[in-house]
Amino acid sequence: MSNSFGTLFRITTFGESHGPGIGVVVDGCPAGLPLTADQIQTALDRRRPGQSDLTTPRKEADRVEVQSGLFGGQTTGTPIGLFIRNEDQASHDYSHIEHAYRPSHADYTYDAKYGRRDYRGGGRSSARETAARVAAGAIAAQLLAHYGVQARSYVSQVGAVAVPVGYEQLDLGLIDTNPVRCPHPETAARMAELIRQTRDRHDTVGGLVTGVVTGVPAGLGEPVFDKLHAELGKAMLSINAVKGFEYGSGFAGTLLFGSEHNDAFYTDEAGTVRTRTNHSGGIQGGISNGQDIYFRVAFKPVATILQPQATINDQGEDITLAGKGRHDPCVLPRAVPIVDAMTNLVLADMLLRARGSRL
Repeated sequence: MSNSFGTLFRITTFGESHGPGIGVVVDGCPAGLPLTADQIQTALDRRRPGQSDLTTPRKEADRVEVQSGLFGGQTTGTPIGLFIRNEDQASHDYSHIEHAYRPSHADYTYDAKYGRRDYRGGGRSSARETAARVAAGAIAAQLLAHYGVQARSYVSQVGAVAVPVGYEQLDLGLIDTNPVRCPHPETAARMAELIRQTRDRHDTVGGLVTGVVTGVPAGLGEPVFDKLHAELGKAMLSINAVKGFEYGSGFAGTLLFGSEHNDAFYTDEAGTVRTRTNHSGGIQGGISNGQDIYFRVAFKPVATILQPQATINDQGEDITLAGKGRHDPCVLPRAVPIVDAMTNLVLADMLLRARGSRL
């Protein structure tokens, strides 16, 4: 249950961290969309582990295998099956937690729900599952590109080190020019140093990812339960380690008066309806208004730390546990393509739903 996401553009992921592999079935993608395995692979390469000294040293090629749904370089309209094999497993690194509950992990809650769990890397609760989402998101990105929509995200804060300006003042083309994926070079260097210092202390650090979507037409989203911002929030909160989501002015907007916060409408020279400010984050009444959509996603420090911690085992006995194996000291650099993917999946679904809402 709950392994599927979306309504018309719908994905179902499967697999575990230390099983043979992970995969996804994408259903509802229109026929005739130009698509190649290389385009999917490019997205996966941004997420894969072992890219720099700031991430886990686990080595996974994450080579995508297209099982169905493509022919002659285009989608056929049938389900698209994608599979990614697990290659660099070190299951022995997890034998010490077979009966232990790691602090802030899903070990206890999985036992409480299912009465059993795959302790090897967390099984289904592992962030390894997100590779399947990134693969599916790459397909959604191609569909959105057909309509001129582009989603990009970047690391805007690590710990207390934050980018000092908004996305409008940044060159988002610089996102992938450094291992942190921060388009503000001076801040990126400080972030990288903080991550290295944290890693050397056998600790972890969290932060923020900012997402920006441009080219969004007005009219995407549903007015009541499936509001666009609600679907984005659900998508982001489904990502491992995410603790919060805000869009537009977010919580800071509560400090403004209505006269300061309202976005005044005007018509530009081309006859397009626009707003003079964008505190709404491109969404009003749960529906896109044609302005940029922007939001922030909060990621907690990775739960696995290589330090002794007090906890209990599945018999309720007090024990001391220290993490082992290969883990990210900061999840943010590898979270960027995951945020991109989930954004693309939501917007692709909403785009297809909007096409049927009027003649």
